[in-house]
Amino acid sequence: MTRNPLTTLAVASATLVMAAASSTAYAAPVLYRSITIDGVKIAYRETGSTDKPTLLLLHGVPSSSRMYDGLMQKLGDQYHMVAPDYPGFGNSDAPSAADFSYTFDHLAQMMLKFTDALHMQSYVLFMQDYGAPVGMRLAMARPSAVHGTIFQNGNVYAEGLGPMWEKRKAFWKDRAAHEQEVRKGHLSLELTRTRHLGSDPNVEAYNPDLWMDEFAYLNRPGQAEIQADLIYDYQSNIASYPLWQKWLRDHGLPALVIWGKYDLAFTPPGAEAFKRDLPDAKIFLLDAGHFAMDTRLEEVSELTDAFMQNPQSTFGGRP
Repeated sequence: MTRNPLTTLAVASATLVMAAASSTAYAAPVLYRSITIDGVKIAYRETGSTDKPTLLLLHGVPSSSRMYDGLMQKLGDQYHMVAPDYPGFGNSDAPSAADFSYTFDHLAQMMLKFTDALHMQSYVLFMQDYGAPVGMRLAMARPSAVHGTIFQNGNVYAEGLGPMWEKRKAFWKDRAAHEQEVRKGHLSLELTRTRHLGSDPNVEAYNPDLWMDEFAYLNRPGQAEIQADLIYDYQSNIASYPLWQKWLRDHGLPALVIWGKYDLAFTPPGAEAFKRDLPDAKIFLLDAGHFAMDTRLEEVSELTDAFMQNPQSTFGGRP
């Protein structure tokens, strides 16, 4: 019997596709879940098997766990990854500022109860922006659970505070006199865009949806009050910097510091300062803004994976 060449080609192609599919490792799905803590719905993303090393991903402002979607899709087949939305952020409940205390102490307490509810007893903290003050409070409350720290423009040193903080310092001294100015600036489209771009000259690398979505979120009812309360309370974080630095120094955990060097809020000196308390910290300054994964997802995922595989290795970091 003479076989049709086209049939032979089709069978061969199908065989190759099946062989490739059988050898391909598919990423674990990202699941979108929620749990109620103290009467407040906490939304969270989760991926990966719970029998693998866990990454607890804490987001910044005005973002949510959504900022970790790309990282979770890339690494979810290798690690258990959990990314919650704080109360008032993302898809979590946002009780009014009159009914809920929007302070970093309270956010950390809620996240501690969240990790307890999910029976998270051992994890590496990945902290971006607001994630650092929330995460450091978690670390101090439950040190036995934390086995490593990753800071992505998560500041814990006064040296990292850029010039933009001067207006906020004035707000802390006299809230009534400066609140409207702070609210107007924080909720504006201009500042929402600038938070992403910083001083990065490569503007075309950024998807405008990033700040347009956040701008819409920031202008939901009640957000002005929520965000103003947290900005006002940020002074408690700066007062806690020495305490957190001592904790890092005393515990000496493996640390990875990933910093977008174009960030206008938290500048590169804040990254370099980690060396004072963690001489073996791995520090990487990326050509990126405040949210480094906006434009450098591949680098961030590779650095995170390398750190998780071998936290003690230098893997090319700054000496």
